[in-house]
Amino acid sequence: MEAQEKNPMEEINQNEPITTENSTHEEVIEVSETEQLRSQLETEKDKFLRLFAEFENYKKRTSKERMELFKTANQEVLQALLPVLDDFDRAMTQIAKSEDENLVKGVELIHEKLKSTLVSKGLEMVELNAGDAFDADFAEAITQIPAPSEDLKGKIVDVVEKGYKLGDKIIRFPKVVIGM
Repeated sequence: MEAQEKNPMEEINQNEPITTENSTHEEVIEVSETEQLRSQLETEKDKFLRLFAEFENYKKRTSKERMELFKTANQEVLQALLPVLDDFDRAMTQIAKSEDENLVKGVELIHEKLKSTLVSKGLEMVELNAGDAFDADFAEAITQIPAPSEDLKGKIVDVVEKGYKLGDKIIRFPKVVIGM
């Protein structure tokens, strides 16, 4: 008969799936799981935003590098042609002394065509003249001589070699003589 005498509360507890104590425990487990999932979601969201920002920075950087490359792609070729242009300028000075007008005109046409082609590729001459103030950011002093006059002290006396720039970048500094 011991088997028949059961506590009526045990029967009620067995029939009820969740008691007050169990529901509190399960709610705590559900809340902690929810918080854990929210924390993981925030972490993943943060990773995504950082990755997205890094990718945007990468796109901007590569775009900027590509634009710089397009601007200066011809730099090596143009630098190689500068001595040829200098020789052409010196030849023009000598040919201008010739009495053969057809020779002078023909060489002038070729010289102008070469210069216009280089200008169309972005080459610009750095404008410096005798009497201009010397600025080490835009010219290279190759020597100093006694100034022929007081107003040329510390200024450019002569431009020995022309300077050129490609866009905003100087690719060859003008070589100048300054007065002291």
